[in-house]
Amino acid sequence: MNPRGLVWKSLATVVAFAAAGAAAAQKTQLTVYTALETDQLKAYQEGFYKANPDIEITWVRDSTGVITAKLLAEKANPKADVVMGVAATSMAVFDAQGMLEAYAPAGLSRIDAKYRDPNNPPTWVGMDVYGATICFNTVEAKKRNLPKPETWKDLANPVYKGQIVMPHPASSGTGFFDVTYWLQSMGEAEGWKYMDALHQNIAQYMHSGSRPCASAGNGEYVMGITFEYRAHREKASGKPIELVFPKEGLGWELEAAGIYKGTKNLAAAKKLMDWSISDAAMALYAKNFAVVAVPSLSQPIPDIPADYASRLAKNDFAWAAKNRDRILAEWSKRYESKAAPK
Repeated sequence: MNPRGLVWKSLATVVAFAAAGAAAAQKTQLTVYTALETDQLKAYQEGFYKANPDIEITWVRDSTGVITAKLLAEKANPKADVVMGVAATSMAVFDAQGMLEAYAPAGLSRIDAKYRDPNNPPTWVGMDVYGATICFNTVEAKKRNLPKPETWKDLANPVYKGQIVMPHPASSGTGFFDVTYWLQSMGEAEGWKYMDALHQNIAQYMHSGSRPCASAGNGEYVMGITFEYRAHREKASGKPIELVFPKEGLGWELEAAGIYKGTKNLAAAKKLMDWSISDAAMALYAKNFAVVAVPSLSQPIPDIPADYASRLAKNDFAWAAKNRDRILAEWSKRYESKAAPK
């Protein structure tokens, strides 16, 4: 090729890269803080991009407790545009701190009243429900001649000493809804008494809602207290576990979304909120969770009981949010000695 041809080829390459750079530069960049599972993010992101190709998301992901603490620490110098896939209890904490922008997403009337902020317009809106489940390793239990539990109180049986792991409530939304469920359903005095007994059987409090089930599935422990999405995924992958749904009822939480007050990308943030409760988004959530915030769009999930929604206990998000610091301080004073290293 002659030198002139090389020059034109180089110029064409430069122009192509410049055009690509300009297209990328024209996209609105949204910073979204999330506690969504890593294996969910890709499908949700692709679904949003399909409807909104002019917006690009930068995810900041961690467990619920870590994301909650990070957002509270950044209150004076916020970096997030949207908070998505974070526990409703944490969203209520942010709301009380004046950190969320009120906004009624398109299609809000479809959302069940118990799955959204009661204010109009709301500061947060639910996406899906995740609830308590126990991963019970049948192989390890048989080796140790341990019975499958049927109730929460069964977990306090001394035969399970050292064979139960659960999420740390300061790190994990799953761990926090377990604790607040026990306190609400049993009453505080009996709830703490129950956790004192359970603590004797706990091997470790892990800094993730998923990790206890993974550990049980791998045979490290007989039981892991977790949530139904991770339990279903572990069983579907071939792990020798049974899913146990204690008879007394199930603690639960909502994955919710809200706009961070003061965002410079409000229009784009509203588009993400609109999409987050759209039929398309609910269809994606329904592949992972048995109950979504538009109940008519829920779909059966293998290994999850058909009456799962009716097993969810009454949950006072406002009470849990108001008492979060007090509950976590008391929990830490009693049980922190068995927390996993961070």
